[in-house]
Amino acid sequence: MPYWRLSNFYFFYFATLGALLPYWALYLKDLGFDARSIGELMAVLMATKILAPNLWGWVADRTGNRMGVVRAGSALALVTFFGVFIARDFWPLAGVMLLFSFFWNAVLPQFEATTLCHLGRETHRYSVIRLWGSIGFILSVVALGAILEAQGSMVLPWVLAALFAGIWLASTVVPPEKLQHQEGHHGPLREILSRPPVLALIAASFLLQASHGPYYTFYTIFMEGHGYPRAFVGQLWALGVAAEVGLFLLMHRLVLRFGLGRLMVASLILTTVRWVATGAFPEHIAVVLVAQSLHAASFGIFHAVAVAFYFRYFAGRHHGQGQAFYSSLSFGAGGAVGAWYSGFVWEAVGPEWTYYIAAAFSALAALIAWRWLRDEA
Repeated sequence: MPYWRLSNFYFFYFATLGALLPYWALYLKDLGFDARSIGELMAVLMATKILAPNLWGWVADRTGNRMGVVRAGSALALVTFFGVFIARDFWPLAGVMLLFSFFWNAVLPQFEATTLCHLGRETHRYSVIRLWGSIGFILSVVALGAILEAQGSMVLPWVLAALFAGIWLASTVVPPEKLQHQEGHHGPLREILSRPPVLALIAASFLLQASHGPYYTFYTIFMEGHGYPRAFVGQLWALGVAAEVGLFLLMHRLVLRFGLGRLMVASLILTTVRWVATGAFPEHIAVVLVAQSLHAASFGIFHAVAVAFYFRYFAGRHHGQGQAFYSSLSFGAGGAVGAWYSGFVWEAVGPEWTYYIAAAFSALAALIAWRWLRDEA
């Protein structure tokens, strides 16, 4: 198994995410956009995940050249990203964000399928590889917090361009997966999608990502509004992902002991607690630290469990399409809805209410998972 070559890709991909999620809204704010416009632009980043992973997943599953798709998408994301150095008004910038995110959002689901195929029967070791993505996110978010506080957000596009280049370079050295992924279920997708546990998994994934909308779009602005320095907010982001790293190191043991279904339910309950605490007590540093540590549950546990579920339910030649469904319907559709409503509610009702609505989304996801997924091993 090409451990380090797989890990390098995750490192650069999530280092890019560590620059975009916490700080792109700040960049947009410094360009002069208001909260609603920022929410709409951030929704563009998420919305391309609805179509792109499914389209590219269809191509990868039928050509059998999954890593070719990853390399092409990585290269095109890098090239189209350079448009942000020209675009400054809403529609031109929305167009550029639509382009580079269309290619960037396409590559991760196919890379996830490649990684799981390399792991074969040892899919429980996925988290040990994926944790390098979390390490990349931490290093990116901490370093950029200090850099942007000292130099301003206009340096952010240059940093992102370098990270996109890193993604592409990392993709060029990863070997294609073995052909065992063709074994297993070869029936039509509609047969898979008609199963209640699969529908419940899709619904829970969507709701969980929708609940993250206020966090991914406005958390940095929210905490700065309560008097926290930008560099410290970067450290808060890093704390959440550091907790995620610790979780990934233990995840294979937790799965063997508790099973996937119970872990998913627990993660969704803890996510609900996290959003209520974030919205209600932003001035209490102890609560803020605990809430950020719960990122280990709201992302770490849920993501590791969801990847395993999708890989199990979408077997055989549907592996790539399964990961594409996960990305498009959760990070894509759910993320776009989350970014949109958080911008709207932020201006209409107030920042705190965005997190209370987020808690309602994750609570509903917990009920669905409890009903249909809790007994899945």
